[in-house]
Amino acid sequence: MEDSEDRIARPWGGRTPHRRGGTWPARVDTFLADGMRPESVERWVQSASILHSDGDAMDIAVADGRMVGVRGRDVDRVNRGRLGPKDLYGWQANSSRDRLTRPLVRRSGRLVETDWDTAMDLVTARSRELLDERGPGSIGFYTSGQLFLEEYYTLAVLARAGIGTNHLDGNTRLCTATAAEALKETFGCDGQPGSYDDIDHADVIALFGHNIAETQPVQWMRLLDRLEGADPPRLLCVDPRPTRVAEHAAVHLAPRGGTNVALLNALLHETIRHDRIDRDYIEAHTVGFDELAARVADCTPKWAAEACDLPAARIEEAAELVGTTDALLSTVLQGVYQSHQATAAAVQINNLHLVRGMLGRPGAGVLQMNGQPTAQNTRECGANGDLPGFRNWQNDSHVADLARVWNVEPETVPHYAPPTHAMQMFRYAEQGSIRMLWISGTNPAVSLPELARVRSLLTQDRLFTVVQDIFLTETAQLADVVLPAATWGEKTGTLTNADRTVHLSRKAVDPPGEARPDLDIFLDYSRRMDFRDKDGGPLLTWHDPESAFEAWKRCSAGRPCDYTGLSYAKLQETSGIQWPCDERAPEGTARLYTDGFAWAHPDVCESYGKDLETGASQEVVEYRSLNPDGRAMLKAAAYLPPHEEPDERYPFQLTTGRTLYHFHTRTKTGRAPQLNGAAPDVWVEVSVPDADRLDLAEGDLVEVSSRRGSLRGRLRVTGIRPGLLFVPFHYGYWDTEGGSGPGPDAAGRAANETTITDWDPASKQPLFKTSTAALALVERGDGAPSPAPTTTASAPVPAGAARPTTGGPAARATQRPAAFPHAHEEGAQ
Repeated sequence: MEDSEDRIARPWGGRTPHRRGGTWPARVDTFLADGMRPESVERWVQSASILHSDGDAMDIAVADGRMVGVRGRDVDRVNRGRLGPKDLYGWQANSSRDRLTRPLVRRSGRLVETDWDTAMDLVTARSRELLDERGPGSIGFYTSGQLFLEEYYTLAVLARAGIGTNHLDGNTRLCTATAAEALKETFGCDGQPGSYDDIDHADVIALFGHNIAETQPVQWMRLLDRLEGADPPRLLCVDPRPTRVAEHAAVHLAPRGGTNVALLNALLHETIRHDRIDRDYIEAHTVGFDELAARVADCTPKWAAEACDLPAARIEEAAELVGTTDALLSTVLQGVYQSHQATAAAVQINNLHLVRGMLGRPGAGVLQMNGQPTAQNTRECGANGDLPGFRNWQNDSHVADLARVWNVEPETVPHYAPPTHAMQMFRYAEQGSIRMLWISGTNPAVSLPELARVRSLLTQDRLFTVVQDIFLTETAQLADVVLPAATWGEKTGTLTNADRTVHLSRKAVDPPGEARPDLDIFLDYSRRMDFRDKDGGPLLTWHDPESAFEAWKRCSAGRPCDYTGLSYAKLQETSGIQWPCDERAPEGTARLYTDGFAWAHPDVCESYGKDLETGASQEVVEYRSLNPDGRAMLKAAAYLPPHEEPDERYPFQLTTGRTLYHFHTRTKTGRAPQLNGAAPDVWVEVSVPDADRLDLAEGDLVEVSSRRGSLRGRLRVTGIRPGLLFVPFHYGYWDTEGGSGPGPDAAGRAANETTITDWDPASKQPLFKTSTAALALVERGDGAPSPAPTTTASAPVPAGAARPTTGGPAARATQRPAAFPHAHEEGAQ
């Protein structure tokens, strides 16, 4: 039976309860715009979401050459037909009237339209000039977490073997760098150990700094269905905000910001003290237990309670919860990753699983989650700074093997130093050693910390900036050349989600005007630069998405992320498949590390590790002496206080984050009317005690200021931890509602005006969670509420203090719990 409902007001839809160990029932969610009826859809085209890291599989509805809606694919293992709000409504941004349709170049200080040859000739000429005068280190590439695998791989090859630069990274540095680093530190290699399917089997699910209800809403639906089924899991929520996860948690801990290592050391202390460990597993599969046990010996719940500002009894409850279950699943995200001890904290979560033997079987796993939809692809393909195929830049045999794949000399591939991370790239641009920066599919003028500094460095006369995007974003406005790109639904490619599931996304419609797929732009640049291999042939031997995918398969062969068993035809036939997929696992691999940790061996590991406190890279001799046989590494870490502590002038801690209805800097979601209407502008969250103390009320216009800058927004009084402010980071000075143009309050609403230029020493991920700030009244709200949603962690206290968030008739979507008969119909291609 089909029903419909407002999926802004009820973002997670209806329930389909299922028991532990059972199969998650299918439910097909569909949204068609403009009164379109299903029978009016001409064809359905296979795809998957790029507005979060779930990778929800869907089909795009096409009529009269345009997108008219989407529906979930119930044959897919990831979402079983379900779609979240961004999936249902975000596609409408594709047809926004302010899409970029022609290249732009800066003339006399203004961006003016031009043709592709003129724009690309300008980019090519500047590239050659810099290579001749300053060398490859003068050129840097900063990409996205939203392109396709084929595009990342092409970019990695032309940057590394064509230009020869070490300066290549993605905005995944802001969201998933710690996930990758923590996996390398523990297992010697990247690659998600667990699977979303573990949600169906776990007895306890611990969510560390992970508001899954808003960042991966479909997996939250899965968890809600477990909670309403037989033998539901118990939840541990570690989050300073009153998230939906916290509401359902058996234990909710809201620690002081920057104290995750203290809390986790206490959980490890209790686990070891009560002998809740698997000694046989530790002996057979790990190194470093004695050092870990010694490090946490004094980290009692009482000690951690003081550091974290939590009751010791609650920490003990949490330790008992994770220490006594027979199937523990842990998920981790930005509450851990965007802090000064990010990698150290994430590694302790890995440690907890290793000492308990909770890996490699249903319900027992770790999900070091991603914040962006194709972040996994940047890491696999080397567009995040590492070498493609999880190769080790310090291992000469790995470099030689990559050179063989590319048919270049090994010395062509930069490996003289650690790959340059994004924060250092922007510092080099600020200092003048990087003179050309090519930014593709991302908006650093909103997403990076300390925005006044970012604007200043991007507008230097000596820096030549190329921006490749679909709208004239805040960053594009500062560029010297703007290249109009095609986006999701307008091009073909593959994307890999946070649990290693690979999906195929087919082109459904043509891009507007002269916009081109990112792959075509990179291939055109390579041709114009005449990049060659060592035999004089073209460096890039592919010409379209499928041939690029086949080239990537050759690069991935024999590596942990082996794609050789996949093809476009297979992905179209079977929907999502988890890598590694090869002749040994032709249907994919649900879980890693079911039988040891072979990729941790010194000869094959992706990394020899780093010092968790300083970030210094270790050498192979040190790694081999620690881990000669290739086992999982139990790395201990001491708690260190945050770099910036509240004081009299800046008495609050400040944390930034996401909301359910928006993605990244709202480039797309701000142009989808249902999503923009649900969260149209920035807000500031404060606790009830702090609001009372400062005589502030719901809807008051307030100013948040730090040592770097300030922003203004309407106040939302919530159940957030006292002493903490929360501001969503999505909002820049660009007002997307109703088209383009700067907002009325200019740059005064961007959270990153206030955040600090500082990063975790190991992962180099910025510290968006541990700034300090002051809060001041600007003007009274006169009873008008803030624009914050009421359906999420931003719900007001008291509950009726703001009008409920709804989407109205325009947000009604259907959901059908029956099997999906159309998954392979003609046109679902």
